[in-house]
Amino acid sequence: MIQPRQENLRVLARCHGINQKTVAKRKNLTSAADQPMGPIVPRSTVLFVEDEAMIVAFRRHTLLPLDDCLYALQATITTRSSLNRCLARLCPDAGGRGRQARGGSKPIRSATHIDIAEVQTAEGKLFLYVAIDRTSKITVLQLVRKTGRTSVSTFLEQVFEAIPYRVHTVLTDNGIQFTYPPRYADGPTARYMT
Repeated sequence: MIQPRQENLRVLARCHGINQKTVAKRKNLTSAADQPMGPIVPRSTVLFVEDEAMIVAFRRHTLLPLDDCLYALQATITTRSSLNRCLARLCPDAGGRGRQARGGSKPIRSATHIDIAEVQTAEGKLFLYVAIDRTSKITVLQLVRKTGRTSVSTFLEQVFEAIPYRVHTVLTDNGIQFTYPPRYADGPTARYMT
């Protein structure tokens, strides 16, 4: 211990094999415990406080993965690493689960979102079917002239062929194209198209 000793700085430095400045610094410390490294208030040297607040609000609102956040916030963020450090420092709970232990591979539980949009073209009114797989980000599109249960069923078959693994859940809006006729809509025998 350097603190209680009364010898000269030069003698203590020679005795411990360290620099005199280090001896002087350690003599003035109040405890022998290691001090934390880095700035007292951690902050980014690249991003402004407003930018960091916007990044955290965006991530908490959307819960998008890191690369999708980077793509959406390209105008604000300079690099992927600055985004990663900002989210790790200020927003560790926004969907990040940390590193998972390596073990046996779990089956992929895929959720696919399907939606219908009406599109005005030179040919007239068409319907655009869009399916986005949330796990792999695979997107399937199809333009049809008429929308109905049969065209949606055909589109679903194309989606299942395009995605390389079994789709666990299909998320849709409450459109009539995605349900059976009204006589089956309520009650214990309610069924949905597959």
